[in-house]
Amino acid sequence: MDPKVIEDLKSIVGPNYVISDPEGVRPYLLDETSKNICPEPCSDVVVVKPKNTEEVSKVMKFAYSREIPVVPRGGGTGLAGGVVPVKPSIILSLERIKERIEVDRDNLTMTCDAGVTLGEILEHLEKNVEDLWFPLHPGDEGATIGGLAACNAGGARAVKYGVMRNYIAGMTVVLPTGKVFKLGGKMVKNVAGYSLMHLLIGSEGTLGIITEVTIRLKPKPWGTYTLVVPYEDANKAIETVPPILRSGIIPLAIEYIEKEGIEAGEKATGEKWPVKGGQAYLMIVLEGMSEEELLYMSEKIAEICQEYGATDIFLADTKRQQERILKVRSLIYEGLKDETVEILDVGVPIASIADFVNKSREIGDKYGMKIVQYGHAGDGNVHQHPLKTGFREEEWKAFYPDLKREIFALARRFGGTLTAEHGIGLIKREDVLHYLSEEEIRLMKGIKSLFDPKNLLNPGKVVVL
Repeated sequence: MDPKVIEDLKSIVGPNYVISDPEGVRPYLLDETSKNICPEPCSDVVVVKPKNTEEVSKVMKFAYSREIPVVPRGGGTGLAGGVVPVKPSIILSLERIKERIEVDRDNLTMTCDAGVTLGEILEHLEKNVEDLWFPLHPGDEGATIGGLAACNAGGARAVKYGVMRNYIAGMTVVLPTGKVFKLGGKMVKNVAGYSLMHLLIGSEGTLGIITEVTIRLKPKPWGTYTLVVPYEDANKAIETVPPILRSGIIPLAIEYIEKEGIEAGEKATGEKWPVKGGQAYLMIVLEGMSEEELLYMSEKIAEICQEYGATDIFLADTKRQQERILKVRSLIYEGLKDETVEILDVGVPIASIADFVNKSREIGDKYGMKIVQYGHAGDGNVHQHPLKTGFREEEWKAFYPDLKREIFALARRFGGTLTAEHGIGLIKREDVLHYLSEEEIRLMKGIKSLFDPKNLLNPGKVVVL
């Protein structure tokens, strides 16, 4: 990077918040995407850490005038290579933009600077607000609210509460030109023209930089229970999901997890899964406004599970028990990371999950590759870990693109999508060309060109101009 550019950036954010030495830059070059599949990042970059929207605007004006690409970065927890620089760039880290975290109890909203993490949001609400909570839990609590908005994150609780798009009321955005504008607000309804805010949500940092987010809150429940339900027949586990959803009880989360996934989570956490035996499990989280309500729902769900072949029911009713169970579930990727080629996150209609899982397992068998499957069964989002175990690198790299294409084609035949929550980013940008129609791609490129005519903001992601 040109030394003059580095000095100019220091004059905007201060000399302590510009990193240009290779060792300092290194942690900002990758996210949590498997290194087995993520292309080699460009290392000719400089990291800039503005402290507020004004400094972000100044950095963008500077970059725009000199036509320097800018890669926005939140917590670096993504799984699609969305923050990996592909050309000499300014990596604009939002980690310092976290001064504001403010609850408006009367409007049931919370306004946060983009660098505030999910963990910090949950902790603030737990300590300071008795009757409101943020019901979503998109995953890694190190993820920032700006990143969650930019990627329209989902997570396990989407079965009842939806995804980030359903909870964002307003935001502040900096365009590639440096212009700042506010979208939405605290109102409930707004149909004044095209929804630019919802266009920005899920745009993966390619249209604008989100620097502040206002999210909706919900009344806090009395408590939660977690059911762990083992099955000897994995199909029976998945087949239980539609009857649960038809029962009139909508769980906070319904997770399907295969035995190998549990073993990986135990390995990563040192915790023990509360149920022994079984080839697959449902992890069902219920919320209620009283103990009586939770007990009633638990009994009704248990009856349905037993009717569909569950071998046991474990009820976790204490916070500590539930935290241990969630920890094992949440860190499955950590336990499988060294052997995982990548995490696929297709979405299919709920009723098609069992068939999709079975047929994708057959695809893995065809290539001799083990695929560990688990995910958000309540909303049709299946996570798949193709494992390179037993293969030399040149072997799996030769056939893996074909295996992945077959799985994506399978998802499409079931009326599904190639990514339900991880996004396109860098690693699926070629795959999306085969999934979306030419007209859809044309419109997406047109939107990108309108927002970012010089193609400077997170270039090489989602769509390529």
